[in-house]
This record gives sequence, structure tokens and C-alpha cells, in this order.
Amino acid sequence: MSTAHVLLGLLARGPRHGYDLKREHDERLPQAKPLAYGQVYSTLGRLERDGFVEQSGQDQESGPERTSYTLTELGRDRLDAWLDEVEPPAPHVTSALFNKVVVALLAADADRARLYLTAQRSAHMTRMRELTVSKTTPGTTVGDVIAADYAIGHLDADLRWLQTTLARVADLQKEVSS
Repeated sequence: MSTAHVLLGLLARGPRHGYDLKREHDERLPQAKPLAYGQVYSTLGRLERDGFVEQSGQDQESGPERTSYTLTELGRDRLDAWLDEVEPPAPHVTSALFNKVVVALLAADADRARLYLTAQRSAHMTRMRELTVSKTTPGTTVGDVIAADYAIGHLDADLRWLQTTLARVADLQKEVSS
């Protein structure tokens, strides 16, 4: 995910200052890592330098002076182009799950790999239950629900892989040992 593109998207709804952008990012993308204020302002600086946003005003409520930014036509074009880009599927398996299974087989044995796979399956199931409950918690937004659904979908795919791999540990052990 590109922080710059997300900020452009948030600014598409109208002028905002950095504090609002950070807060809205963290609220609208609850499964993403929260943005640091410094990251927001450094990204806004680059976006302004590149002509994608411009300052639209200054306001000072009860705290420091805040600069509002607005999306430029060039920024809207860049946002539209980014939204039209199809994300390519990941070309490589870089999952820690996969790496740990292979290393467990190389460094230990099939029993160690089975223990890891079983423990990991339990952790995934616990997280799926937490996410399922979170979808029905009072005050949950539609954004929270679709973020939970996205995470559940990935956990479900991992669970199927864990189960299949658990059934293949003996064959994997033979392959790795040779």
C-alpha cells in the first residue's frame, strides 16, 4: 500500500489537515499499521513538491496552526491512475509460515514441523474467532467489517494450507532429507 495514494484518496473528499488525515486513515483502515504524524507530514510535503496537493488554508483552533491541503487536478489524475492499476498476485512465497515449516524440517524433524503446524493452526483459529466477534460488536463500522472479512479470508486460506501441509509432512521430510 502506498501511503501517498491513500492520502490522495482521503483528500479527494475535500481539504484536510495532517491531523485529520492521520485520524481518518487510522479509522478507515483499522487493520493497517497506524500512521505516524511525521509520516503524514513528510508524505504531504512530497505530494506538494510533486504538484499532487496544494495548501488550501491555515486554521488555528485551540492548538498549533494547522495547514489544510487539497487535491490538485494532477493529484486526482494520479489517484485515478492508481485506482485503475490491477495489483499483481504475489510472485514469491515469502510467508513466515512456509519458511518455518521448511526450517523445522531441515533443522529438526517431522515431529517438530507437526508441532509448529498444529500450534499455528490453533493461533489462526483463535484470531478468526476474535475477528468474527469483532464484526458484531456494537459500534462496528462497515469498514471494520470488511477489514475483518479480508483478514478472515487470508486466515482461512492459511488454515487450508496448514492442514494440507500437515498431511504432507512425512513426504516433505523425505524430500528435505535427501
